[in-house]
Amino acid sequence: MLSMSIIAWIIIGGLAGWIGSKVMGTDAQQGILLNIVVGIVGGLIGGWLFSLFGVDVESGGWLFSFVTCLAGACLLLFFVKLVTGRSRV
Repeated sequence: MLSMSIIAWIIIGGLAGWIGSKVMGTDAQQGILLNIVVGIVGGLIGGWLFSLFGVDVESGGWLFSFVTCLAGACLLLFFVKLVTGRSRV
């Protein structure tokens, strides 16, 4: 059962990272592996931020998990672009 949750997080993270990179305009610079990493790290960031505001992240279901990963991925990519100074190509 643990392996299914890991596979699900990779799939959700990959989709969220890919869509987040499309939204933030960084898709040309990222491959599938980086999209997965951005989505998973974005999920951690989004979950942490939502929990700070009192949102129950754990019982939200798959759709809320995806939205959490997507929001965190966009936030992560925004700060990476801000720090590195990369503009849209």
